[in-house]
Amino acid sequence: MVIEAFVALPRSEVAMVLGKQMLRAGTSPGSQYRESCRAKSTNDKISKIEGALQELDETDYWVELLQHHQIMPSETARSIQDEAHQLIAILVSIVVKLKGAR
Repeated sequence: MVIEAFVALPRSEVAMVLGKQMLRAGTSPGSQYRESCRAKSTNDKISKIEGALQELDETDYWVELLQHHQIMPSETARSIQDEAHQLIAILVSIVVKLKGAR
């Protein structure tokens, strides 16, 4: 969703600067989660997942800016934010379980 949203942004300088930030932050959680699957320890796994959580929160921020400045349609912003919030809930649940298992 983030990649498609980035591709659809206008080619203005502001849209590209904010859009690239959103793209970077929005694609990072997937790679961080993948890294967590090969973590060396529970603490390492928690750290990688918490990094993904930070990137999801950052994605939400960039989307808010893009939508607030009417660079991104509200419907697209809501869709990305809904997905980010769902992923945050899933990853928080994983971290809570991992911390409880230590």
